[in-house]
Amino acid sequence: MILILLILIPLVAGIISMFAKGAAKGIALFSSLATLAVAILISTDIHSGAQISWSMPWIPTLGSEISLLADGMSAMLCLLVGIVMPVIFITNSDKEVENQGSFYGLMLLSQAGITGVFLASDALLFYFFWELALVPVYFLCSIWGGEKRIAVTFKFFVYTFVGSVMLLAALIYLSLQNPGGNSFAWNNIVRAGASLPADQQQWLFWLIFIAFAIKMPMFPFHTWQPDTYEQSPTPVTIILSALMVKMGVFGVVRWLLPVVPEAVAFWSDTVITLSVIGIVYASLLAIVQTDLKRLVAYSSIAHMGLMSATAFSDTNVGMHGLMVQMFNHGINIAGMWVIISMVEQRWGTRNMKELGGMASTAPLMTIALVVIALANIALPLTNGFVGEFMLFNGLFVSGSQYHIVFMVIAGLGIILGAVYTLNMVQRTAYGETVAMKTGGDLAASEYIGLAIIIGLIILLGVYPAPLLQLTAGVSGLMMP
Repeated sequence: MILILLILIPLVAGIISMFAKGAAKGIALFSSLATLAVAILISTDIHSGAQISWSMPWIPTLGSEISLLADGMSAMLCLLVGIVMPVIFITNSDKEVENQGSFYGLMLLSQAGITGVFLASDALLFYFFWELALVPVYFLCSIWGGEKRIAVTFKFFVYTFVGSVMLLAALIYLSLQNPGGNSFAWNNIVRAGASLPADQQQWLFWLIFIAFAIKMPMFPFHTWQPDTYEQSPTPVTIILSALMVKMGVFGVVRWLLPVVPEAVAFWSDTVITLSVIGIVYASLLAIVQTDLKRLVAYSSIAHMGLMSATAFSDTNVGMHGLMVQMFNHGINIAGMWVIISMVEQRWGTRNMKELGGMASTAPLMTIALVVIALANIALPLTNGFVGEFMLFNGLFVSGSQYHIVFMVIAGLGIILGAVYTLNMVQRTAYGETVAMKTGGDLAASEYIGLAIIIGLIILLGVYPAPLLQLTAGVSGLMMP
């Protein structure tokens, strides 16, 4: 029963916030902290290989039920959601938002959907939450976004709608292979997919994979992402990049790899090739960006490329590192977006050509920027190091005959990542000082939000055991 609270709390709070107007901000923060408390409680109850499950009837005529399950990977991702959402609400607590009841209500509904995706062990329920997470984001981007929000949101809608239709078609086809009983249950979906002939697995693979590849996003399905990140309000950008991209990776691990194993084995080298191309391609584009949002957007594509490549490497160390890095990337990228929001608010621009000297005018903000930037390039003793090391290890020891080539090309991402990240820090924090247009160094709410982010960066960099233990023994492919 405790699992349903992770979904019900933000769902009910989101509906209430729609009508609460002035109290919506407080409701959002309180509900997010309550959800975090539940996520922490669940995480402490799950150890190596343990699981928590809960189910009830839903649509018997379709063979579907409300079935939730949390293993180490699901609990970790729910914990990530539980941490990121309060950080968003805390750091934006002193910022005014037009029609805040609707804004915070939609944010909480998106949280409920994302959490449901990570917990669903029924395919139809998984798809329901997949859409529930997306719909509020459409409205958040189109109503509170930038000047080009309509065109950008339409592009985002087309990409995600096409992917969603493909995913639904694949899930329905798989359920039809299990007439009677709970045909949408994860076990039955896996059994149906694995029993299909190789030629049927081939086209099912692409139906499912493209839907998840769009969400990650990975090359060449990524073109919606930079524009959407740029035009979205920063709180929504954080949800998109820190949380929603993990839906795609999670979907690959949970709903693709075990369902069509023969097709995965056949296409794995192709996917890894596209992924490592994406790492270099996105990193090179990040180097030439002058807009901070677009730079971080392309850096995110590069990071997701490494995760995507390792997901298809078929190694235990790689899969374990993937789970760890999903959490760490979410923390780091959220911190980066918080800093960018502060820069834009104070200097009135995200253009690095118009920035400089932040170290002398906002030293605490600069310290936070440097720490988060170093974690983003996986410097040892930051949280990004352990997971990224395990990812490269998994890619290197993969069964592919091209594993050395894959790792060398992917390794270029480390070098290129250091180039664009350190260049961003230098151009923003140092050089000729540019006077602030408004505000000053960190406000109290911003200090609290960044303290949470930086605390996790340092803690999990020095002592990653809690995260490693939570996901130990979870291949991501095994459920009851």
